[in-house]
Amino acid sequence: MNLDLSGKTAIVCGSTQGLGFACAVEIALLGANVILMARNEDKLKLCLQSLDGSNGQKHDYIVADFADPQLVKAAMEQFEKKQKTVHILVNNTGGPAGGTIMAAKEEEFLQAFNAHLICNHILVQALVPGMQEANFGRIINIISTSVKQPIPGLGVSNTIRAAVANWSKTLAGELGKYGITVNNVLPGFTKTVRADYVIKKKATDTGKNEADVTKELVAEIPAGRMGMPEEFGAVVAFLCSPAAGYISGINLPVDGGRTLSL
Repeated sequence: MNLDLSGKTAIVCGSTQGLGFACAVEIALLGANVILMARNEDKLKLCLQSLDGSNGQKHDYIVADFADPQLVKAAMEQFEKKQKTVHILVNNTGGPAGGTIMAAKEEEFLQAFNAHLICNHILVQALVPGMQEANFGRIINIISTSVKQPIPGLGVSNTIRAAVANWSKTLAGELGKYGITVNNVLPGFTKTVRADYVIKKKATDTGKNEADVTKELVAEIPAGRMGMPEEFGAVVAFLCSPAAGYISGINLPVDGGRTLSL
């Protein structure tokens, strides 16, 4: 099985913590040069030191805040002046705040749409020409199992994640002839800051303590436990590899069997 990413360069977004950082770590372990992308430069510098460099990789970072698409576009324009070809893009950014869809404000939808779909699109448009020239590309979008089964209390997220999933499927159809795959990976209940937020919010909304909320959520998972970020990162790294060259246009849950739909 060819998992070797030597000579390849990857941009991993939202990569200073949680799932994004786990993906960056695993992709680096396969030999790729990894470029971390997030808004906090101090955290970026710290995380950069944790990436494997045993293959002679040259890791780097880009500072950009996905709350403002124009800042992302400007950051990519600067980046393109020194780096022309990126073979792998992992789109990832923090999920929208929780709440029912009826209580959601119009601006919440617009903010989420910009941060998740528009910023993803800016990155793809900037990087796909290099992937086409290399005849190798991997675009991975970290979204949510809500594209298969809406999650109660995450109205804005459910809506925007579905938009990203369909955008991704359309891209897969357009880019396949260039050796570029496009896939969505759907995290389940994983030990991350986002999971802590969901637990705290549910505890507040229901009046239950966090331990009981956690127990109830884990009870829904056939695997009987929460996932670990590195397990998720390993799946993403595999989809980035040459071995996954015939997998494209899918929504892949990494959720211990929690999602009820196929």
